[in-house]
Amino acid sequence: MILQAAGNAAGQGAVGGNWSFLLMLALMFLVMWLFMIRPQRKQQKELEEMRNALKKGDKVITAGGIYGTVAEVDERTVLVKVDGETKLRVDKSSIQKDMSAEAPAQNDKK
Repeated sequence: MILQAAGNAAGQGAVGGNWSFLLMLALMFLVMWLFMIRPQRKQQKELEEMRNALKKGDKVITAGGIYGTVAEVDERTVLVKVDGETKLRVDKSSIQKDMSAEAPAQNDKK
């Protein structure tokens, strides 16, 4: 009889332990989503909006580190003027940064 009472008490404790484990697991997922997944999605959305808003004359940097000025924008590609009359056609997804907005701020500091 004593063994049965101890077994029932242990069984009830395990049920409560399962709920706390599930709650902790859900809390860890929520924290991971708030601090990792959500900011990354926001950054990807902003990058996609920047790529779609590119226009002739914007200064950009490609994923390969090439600086240039946008000469032409197509649906999937961008023609980037690099130096003189040298132009490169690159995929829009390779454009990493629009330097047009940052250029005036850098000139003000000088």
